[in-house]
Amino acid sequence: MKGIVDELHYTVDLLEGGTALSDVIDNHIYEQTLTQKNAFFVADLGVILSQHVRWRTHMGEIRPFYPVRCNSSSAVIELLAALGCGFICANKYELELIKGFGVSSDDIILGGMCKQLSLIKYAAKSNVDCLLCDNETELRKIARCHPKARVLLQVAVAPSAEGDGLAMTFGSTLKDCRHLLECAKELQLQVVGAKFHVPSGCQDPEMYVHAVSDARCVFDMGEELGFRMTMLDIGGGFSGSDTQLEKAHTALRPMLDIYFPPSCGVSLLGEPGSYYVSSAFTLAVNVIAKKVVARDRQERRHDGVCASDEPEFLYYMNDGVYGSFAYKLLEESIPAPTVQKAVSPEEPLFSSSLWGPSMDGLDQVVESCLLPELSVGDWLLFANTGANSLGATASDEHKPPVFYMISASDWYEMQDLGISLDTSMKNFSLVPYSLPSGPHATTVSTPA
Repeated sequence: MKGIVDELHYTVDLLEGGTALSDVIDNHIYEQTLTQKNAFFVADLGVILSQHVRWRTHMGEIRPFYPVRCNSSSAVIELLAALGCGFICANKYELELIKGFGVSSDDIILGGMCKQLSLIKYAAKSNVDCLLCDNETELRKIARCHPKARVLLQVAVAPSAEGDGLAMTFGSTLKDCRHLLECAKELQLQVVGAKFHVPSGCQDPEMYVHAVSDARCVFDMGEELGFRMTMLDIGGGFSGSDTQLEKAHTALRPMLDIYFPPSCGVSLLGEPGSYYVSSAFTLAVNVIAKKVVARDRQERRHDGVCASDEPEFLYYMNDGVYGSFAYKLLEESIPAPTVQKAVSPEEPLFSSSLWGPSMDGLDQVVESCLLPELSVGDWLLFANTGANSLGATASDEHKPPVFYMISASDWYEMQDLGISLDTSMKNFSLVPYSLPSGPHATTVSTPA
């Protein structure tokens, strides 16, 4: 891994004056138009900094541990490490990536409920001792391969009245937690705390009430059996909005004060993933093909009269569900993009669907949206694409390039927090960004 990290180096455009994100995107689109018209990301690192400041404001007593699977871009990892975050890793590559940036093993948790024996052994070899577990089989694997591990038990969160059936996918009931604690005692494993996870779509504050009280029950059972319980992980599920974060804090704070007051000495941590990166990234894609479908063939009423004689357009883009839009598998829908070219307000809008390049029926990015008629070669911009679009893999060959930027004001704020290029972020090269002086002038930036 050292060789991989040694090769990392990324240019960050420093935006001064009136330069905006849209100016940077337009300039990179011009660069791509001259070459292969590849899809690309533009990442505003200042957004990540702002999210961190918001977290410290609303959730200051809860240390953030970032799930690497959410977005493993090296610049993101290095920045979050400089900001003092811990990390949740799910595989060997993620462990290597985080360790390669000099992050202490004490600041890493090995997540995942179904870990290979080789991964547990690698964690032991790397001195990563904190592991997550929610079943006896996993507990016995940990005892066999990493007897010095410190185990966090994941507690199941009951589905809310909203019917979130996925809430019970992971985690153990209180009865099962009692069994796991007794099993750990028998195996001479050290259990140090518990974790719960409330889904991001949850609007019911009672879920936090039950989750924290159940975690307290697990702590009490553990202490009764002689374990020193010192860590509570409140999981993820933070969407990134101020409103949602405030609601979560309002629901959590009274319960934490009751069951886990500062005087009890329990370390509190959370897992903001999408919260940090979603709104920091914008994805630019190119229209590579289009089809026109006569809607009168598809939208006839029962009396045979055509409901609409306007055409419907199918646009094919150079990125899709098998690439950067894989996160569609985790969400109900992807919001419609904006059109990069200037469009007159009087220009008519048409029913459109957006597809990836594979010509596969499953590679539908947006099922239906209203767009002006586009031409092959036009560009579409998808905002809020930082989460689950750039996960950790051993090869970056097929990932779109990422161009990083930060405003001068955000950079000065980062320096006020003690972050510098010489010590905290040694792989960054900060380059003052200037707008093109002519209609076809361009600045050249190196993608990560």
